[in-house]
Amino acid sequence: MARARFEGHIAGVGTTSGLRAVVGRWRASPLGTFADVMVETAQGRRVLLAPDESTSAFVASTYVFDEVRVEPVQVRDEVDPVLGPQWHVQTPSLELWIAIGRRTRLGALLRLVPPAVATAPAWSAVTDPVARTLLRGVRTRGSAGGGRREFYGATDVRTVTSASGRFDGARLGSLAPVDPPCRFGFSSAPAAPSVTAVVTTIVTPDR
Repeated sequence: MARARFEGHIAGVGTTSGLRAVVGRWRASPLGTFADVMVETAQGRRVLLAPDESTSAFVASTYVFDEVRVEPVQVRDEVDPVLGPQWHVQTPSLELWIAIGRRTRLGALLRLVPPAVATAPAWSAVTDPVARTLLRGVRTRGSAGGGRREFYGATDVRTVTSASGRFDGARLGSLAPVDPPCRFGFSSAPAAPSVTAVVTTIVTPDR
């Protein structure tokens, strides 16, 4: 079996406009270092923002979207004098500021698990029933399309304390739960806005 491993962070936020966004910030992957954003509007339209054709093709083959936009995606670390550390996400379609808060209790528990164990696909068999019970809409393993399987191995979680910005020129409002759950694939971001350190493994069976 072939395995594609993506190491980085996922931020899931909701806004009072009804828009929910999932920002992927990947430091190591078969596609190199990149960032992408999955947006679901208040009307339920699912939009992928990806930096190039190869990335958009891979992500669109793994998740479900109504529209794919290939455009530059930048995520920068900034420090707001009031809000503290934050991500500044910028594309031609989207500008989003996400303030990062403290480590959650779940994050503290995840850090007790050795990383080699926490990021192994087999560990998802243990975490998936727990995630489905405790976190609405969240799963740690499922289908990645085309006979492939996908596994999420989280190693840390921090809160998101603020969000603001614009999408297609419209203001997003302020931070809100990720509710209803996003409908990009088998799993949504948790309802409580958060940033999760994660290793995502996609397994393709031998033909």
